[in-house]
Amino acid sequence: MSRQIRVLGALAGLGLATMGAAQAREVVHFPYGAAAGSVVVSVSERRLYLVNGDGTAIRYPVAVGKPGKQWFGTAAIDGKYVRPAWSPPWEVKRDNPRLPNLIAGGAPGNPMGAAALTLSGGQYAIHGTNRPSSIGTWASYGCIRMYNQDVVDLYERVDVGTPVTLVR
Repeated sequence: MSRQIRVLGALAGLGLATMGAAQAREVVHFPYGAAAGSVVVSVSERRLYLVNGDGTAIRYPVAVGKPGKQWFGTAAIDGKYVRPAWSPPWEVKRDNPRLPNLIAGGAPGNPMGAAALTLSGGQYAIHGTNRPSSIGTWASYGCIRMYNQDVVDLYERVDVGTPVTLVR
C-alpha cells in the first residue's frame, strides 16, 4: 500500500481527508521572490504562505510564538507525522510541571493535532492544534499552529526538505 493511501486513510479516520476547503485558507498575490514550493511564515501577520511560484501563494492563518519565544530564520521540514505523540519540551514542562511526559497521538489533550511537520535545527514544528481558538494569536513556545484541516492540506502539498522561513 502506498504511503499516500495510508496517510489519507489515517486522515479519513480523523474525519479530515474529506473536509471541504477551510474558509480561512485562500490564494493570494505573493510578489516576494521566494522559491516555488517554499513556506514563508510572517510572524507579525500570523500567516503562513505556501509559495506557488506564479506570483501567488496559499495563505493560511496560524498561531506563532509568544513574545520572547519567537524565532526567525530558515529551517527545513525534516519529518512528516500523522497524529503524532507529544512530549513537552523542557521549557514547556518547566512552566507547566503537571503536564505528563508523553501525550499519545490522537488523544484529546495532544496539542499537535492532526499532523505535524517537524523542522530541522531544533524542537519546533508546524502542526495542528487542539485549541483552534489560538489561531491568529501569539500562543506557542515557538511552534507554528494551524487549524487541523489546514495542516492536513499543507501536509499533502509539501515534502521533507521543503524550506521554511520565518520573517518578522
